[in-house]
Order: sequence, then C-alpha cells, then structure tokens
Amino acid sequence: MSELEDISRHVHDKISSIQCMLDLSAVELPQRKKLGQELFALEGLLEEFEKCVGQQEEQLKHLKELEESSRKDLEDLQHFKDNIPAHMPRKKGPASGSEPVMNQTEAADVQPVQQEAVKKTNKSFVREIMVITIPEFESIPQYMKGRASYHQLNAAVQSINTAVSAKYKILHQPVKTLKTHARKLHKRFKDQETKDTKGHFFVVEDDIREFTQMKADKRFQGILNMLRHCHRLRELRGGGITRYMLL
Repeated sequence: MSELEDISRHVHDKISSIQCMLDLSAVELPQRKKLGQELFALEGLLEEFEKCVGQQEEQLKHLKELEESSRKDLEDLQHFKDNIPAHMPRKKGPASGSEPVMNQTEAADVQPVQQEAVKKTNKSFVREIMVITIPEFESIPQYMKGRASYHQLNAAVQSINTAVSAKYKILHQPVKTLKTHARKLHKRFKDQETKDTKGHFFVVEDDIREFTQMKADKRFQGILNMLRHCHRLRELRGGGITRYMLL
C-alpha cells in the first residue's frame, strides 16, 4: 500500500507542476518544451500507477479466495465437532454382500482362522463385533435398512457385544464357583456348542433376551441381516437353534 501512496503522491506533484507550467506558458513561451517533458513523465507515472493497481487487485482477489476457503474449512470443522459419532470404529471392516445362511455341514468347510487366534490368547479373551462405519452403513441397500438409523444399528452392535461378554464370562468360570442360575446357563451354553462352533464366539436369541434389553423380534432380524451384509456375523443353524457367530 505504501508503494501506491508514493506513486500517488508523485503523480499529484507532477500534476501540480504541469498546472503551474500551463499558467506560465500563457506568458512565457520557453516553458512549453518543459511542459511536454513533464506530460511525458506524467504519462509514464500513470502507466506505473495502473500496473500497481492491477497487482493490488490480483492480491485482493487471492485474499478473498483464501478467506472463502478458510470459511469453508471452519464450517467443516464445526460440522465435524457437532457430529462426532457416538460409536468410533477401531478398525475398518469390509462391506460385502449378504452372507448366506449355512448349515452345520457347510460350516465344516470353512477354515477356522479364528480358532487358531483364540488358542494363542488368554482364556478370558472375548471377541467383539466392530462398530459399523458410516461408509459401510451407506453401502447397505435401503430395502434392508428400512427405518433403522446408523446409531440404532451400532446400538444393537453394543447390545450383542454385551450378550457375548456376559455369556463367555460365565463360560470362563469354573462351574463349581457359579450360582444355580449361572450354572444352568453354563450347561445350556455348553449344550449349544458343536464341532463347528469350536474356536468361535456366538450367541443365540435366548442370550440376547437374557443379557440385554433388546427384543429378538422382526426388527432384530433386520439388524442381523445388515450385520451379515457388513460381514460382522454369520448364521449357523442346527438342532433347531440359530447361532450368530462373530466374524
């Protein structure tokens, strides 16, 4: 800005000088040559002035673009702050197509990768379902989602994890230390296990009713379909029981 002020001041001085020469030229002819030189110099100053004005206009345009970009960034940050998801995913799971329901014979052909991992861990280890990410939720077909929201789906995930944790907490305890009701549950859990569930964590509808407030109704079945779509669960049927195996 100081450069423009200097040029403006210089132009003003030149104009004052030319005005003075014009006044003198009416009575003194030799001043006309000097007047031409001053006008030529003034023309150069005006060109320089216009150039500086153009540069300042470009800088102003650039600053306005930066201001707009900063404003949008600030709005995005505020949006992120106001919409922090209640469930933060710890890892990203693949969003695949719906998993078919398997019977026990088909399940025997599945490589028990999880079984090897469980053997290497402490007996108190309990697997959990990872929360559904927003991109995964958006990948679920609308007909499958129905009216279920992203938060409702992850609330169901937390309920299933609660049931899994409570079930295997009982299974990891010696039977003789359990009270009557817990001992009955322990026996039921053991009776529901098969060679195909060995090394896997699973729950059944009775576990959901036992340990959570969630109802195993039609809405619950829709949630299970979405979790299978997001590769979180696999169904294993046999003996009149549907087992929901964690992946």
